[in-house]
Order: sequence, then structure tokens, then C-alpha cells
Amino acid sequence: MARRTPEYRLPQPTSMIVAPQPEAVEAGATVLRAGGNALDAAIACAMTQGVVDPLMCGIGGFGMLQIFDPATGTHKVYEGMGGCPLESRETMWQDIALGDTTDGFGFIVQDFVNETGAMAVTAPGTLKVLASAHAALGRTPWADLFAPAIDVAETGWLVRPHVYTVITQDERKYGRMNFGEKLSLTEDGRRIYLNADGSYKKPGALIKNPDLAATMRTLASEGAESFYTGSLAARIVADVRAHGGILSAEDLATMTAVETQPLSIDYRGWRVALPSPPGGGLLVAQILRIMARFDVVAMGHNSPEYIRVLTEAMKIALRDKEQFVGDPNFVDNPIDRLLSDAYVNDCAARILAGERFDVPRRNAAECKHTTHVSVVDADGMVVSLTHTLGNPSGFIVKDTGFMLNGAMSTFDPTPGRPNSIYPGKRRYSSMAPSIVFDETGPVMSIGAPGASWIGPAVAQVLVNVLEWGMDIQTAISAPRVVATSNAIDVSNRIERATQRALQAQGFEVRRSHLSYAFAGVHGITMFDGRIQGGADPQRDGYAQGV
Repeated sequence: MARRTPEYRLPQPTSMIVAPQPEAVEAGATVLRAGGNALDAAIACAMTQGVVDPLMCGIGGFGMLQIFDPATGTHKVYEGMGGCPLESRETMWQDIALGDTTDGFGFIVQDFVNETGAMAVTAPGTLKVLASAHAALGRTPWADLFAPAIDVAETGWLVRPHVYTVITQDERKYGRMNFGEKLSLTEDGRRIYLNADGSYKKPGALIKNPDLAATMRTLASEGAESFYTGSLAARIVADVRAHGGILSAEDLATMTAVETQPLSIDYRGWRVALPSPPGGGLLVAQILRIMARFDVVAMGHNSPEYIRVLTEAMKIALRDKEQFVGDPNFVDNPIDRLLSDAYVNDCAARILAGERFDVPRRNAAECKHTTHVSVVDADGMVVSLTHTLGNPSGFIVKDTGFMLNGAMSTFDPTPGRPNSIYPGKRRYSSMAPSIVFDETGPVMSIGAPGASWIGPAVAQVLVNVLEWGMDIQTAISAPRVVATSNAIDVSNRIERATQRALQAQGFEVRRSHLSYAFAGVHGITMFDGRIQGGADPQRDGYAQGV
């Protein structure tokens, strides 16, 4: 009998959504089926993510959204990074500062006051971003986008493997409080998320949050301004200040979604659009610009030489980010110089000559308190959204069901440094929600959670697709490496012979026990009119075509 290739019989979707949580993917797909556009689906997905990933994201966090809409000619980034509260002071924790966390994500202050509880909170920006974008480009009525989140909050959701991992992982070894401990900080946290004896709920356990369902109903009926100037704002400020926090009504009322043009670069004829500082797009852009100076395919995928070149590019971009990049209201980001042909050519020449770049960090490791969603609809609208609680504070506003961010932990408690505490200063974020274009229009939407690993992971997957021609799922699932210090971190599927070859050259190589490591990339491609999605296997989500 002659062998033949099985015929692909599933219908080709005209729209698609991908995210790390199955309930959230379902919420967005439901909106798409009902006639909503990509932005509507992303909002419904994001609201549901905040219910089913309560330590990763939610309305108490902040985020960045990149959107392209061919119907209106819109292409912009909405950025909502809350700044230090207006009552904060550079010296407020100077006398109780204990140093940096050992993985480079945040600073240690006595009794965890900068990351846990009411003092750790900055003004949340996620809702402001979503509401601002929806007012301009949404199709489905705002109130209707909360139905999936309300439903899953009331009927309950099952604790997934990744949620349980986050609750039980050891954060104290880095100098932070464990997330499970944070769930017990408030009476509401204990009631919603823990068993009666205070133990953690196991995978498969059902969690219901009727308080959050009620909050979502308020947001649906009163709009996002309820959160910033209305009834919810009053409840937030009253509870935070009752517990010693300094977030004020003015902090919430003055929170805005900053609208900017994407930072765009050319890579092998494709246009890669990224968020500018304080977003993490510049780091991705530098990696890509340097890699374009090499014949990477001739090196062989994940060969010792390929990994050497790629990780040196990562180190250069990371070094420059830490030295030069921050809130543009406080820092003169030298974007043009860092992306100039002269600078990039010099970096590439030094890598080619075997130079090793120094990034003095302790032990840069992943911080997973973030999530992502990519959506494409049948009319060509593309949305890439990354949002987060940063380092979750554990502070659940009484009777509302939602947790506030702990973003003050990422500001330096020692005065006089580039990232020191200052009223209104926004934190730098590695978030890099990205869209890729060819001469006909958008062909890719991609992003990831993963803190300092976001940029290296997103850049690596982009190279996998644009250089190696991998489909998006293969590109995401391929073994990754990162360099966020002078060491090279490799996933457990990088060949050991490759590791030995790098070590023979004098590199420190650290092998992760994880088969799928270093940020959780999710994306969609639209090459030649065919929509394909990819979800990182280390998380629990999937891509759903409609």
C-alpha cells in the first residue's frame, strides 16, 4: 500500500487568540465568535486572566498593549506603568535597606515592606490601558466584556499546575517573601485561596471569588473610572491607608495611559514593532540588530558558535539597558545611538573577534509574575498585550477580591541611583508585546511573561521564525538559552556536547532542570494568509482559532 500524507481537515480560522490560561483563551474566543474584534477579545481575556491567575496579573496591576488596526490606520502602544506614590520619598527605606535580591529582580527591605502589604503598592494602570484603547477602537460594549470573568469568578476555576507551582515555589532563597505566604496576609486572601486549616489548595481544587465577581459587575456598569475616581477608588484608598500605605486618591485620579508610537526596526526586510522605554522593546531591538550582522543559519541552530553570538548580543543589550534606559520623564534614553549602524556594527565586530562582554549580576533568574495575550481578528486587527502584578503585594482590598501590585519592590531604596524611589517615577519593565510586519501588513504578534528573560526569549523566538523559518509553535517550543549575567543559562534540552564545547571555551554554563525554560512566549503568525498560534508548553494555555 502506498504511503501518503494525511489530509489536514480542520477548517482554517480567520481569527485567533493565544494565552497561558485555558479559561482566558475561552473567554476571548467567545467574544470573537460573537462578533467582537481583537481588542474586545484581549480585554475579555485579560479580565479572566486576573481571576484565574491572581498572583500573575489583574486589575490591581499594570501593563502594555500594542495594537494595529488597518480599518482606522491606527498603530500605537498604550502604556500603563504606575509610578511611585506622590507621598513617597527617596530616603523612606534607606535605613532599613538590606541589599538586592540575589536574582536581580528587586530590592530587599526589612520585613518585606517594599514588596508586601499596603506600602508596596503603586497606582495600577492595566484598567486605564484597556479602557483607553477600548474607547478608541472597541466594538463590543464595555459592559459585555466582563461576563466571562464574572462567570468564572462565581462558578469557580480549577487550580492548574502552573498556579500551584507559583504558590509553592521558594522565593525566600532570592530574598523575597513566598507567594503562598502572601495569600495569608489578609483575611480575604485566607478565605478565598487557602483551606480552612491554612494549607494551600492542591491542583484540581475549585476556587470561587464572589467578591471579585461583584467588583467586575461594578466595573462593567460604572466603567473603569470607578477604579480611579469613583466608588472603587474610594474603597482602595481607604483600605490601603488604613493599613499604613501611602497610595492616595490623587495617585489614582492622575493615572493615565500613555500613548506612544512603537519603536520599529528592520530585520531582514521585516519590520519589528516594539514598545519604547519604559517598556522592554529596546533590548529586543538591540539583540535583533546585532544578530542581523551574522550569517546565523550557517552556524547551525543552537550550535556552540550560535549560542556564543546570541548570548553576547543579549549581554550587550542588557548592559546598555541597565546603564542607560529608564522612565523617559527622568532618563534621556539614547535610543538612536544604541540602534545606530555604527554602534551595532562595532558590537558585532567585537563579538566576531571573540570579545566577551561583562554584565556583573548575581544570579539573574526568572520572575514569573506576568502574563500575555495575542489576538488577531478576521478584519486584520492585531493586539499584543502583556500585563502583570509585578511582584504581587498580597494586599487584597477588603471585600473586592482583587490583589494590588507590589511594584515598589523594584525601586532602589538607596537614594541617588538611576532607579531610586522618586514621586511619580515609573518603573522600567521588560514587557515587550510585539508585532511584526512585511510589505503587505502584520504577519506576527508575540510576547511573554518572564521579567528579565522576556527580551532574550522574545528575540530568540523571532529569530527562530524569521531566520530559521520555523512555524510559531516549533519556534516557541525549541530549546532556549539566555544570558542575563556573565553566565549562559541553557534549558535541559540543549545538547550536553554543546554545553561542554562552550565550557571548553571558558564560559560558565548553567543547566536548568526545566525542559521548557526562560520566559513563557505566546504568539500568532499570519504568513500568506494562514493563521497559526503557539503557546509555551511551560504554561497551561493554548491557541484557539475561530
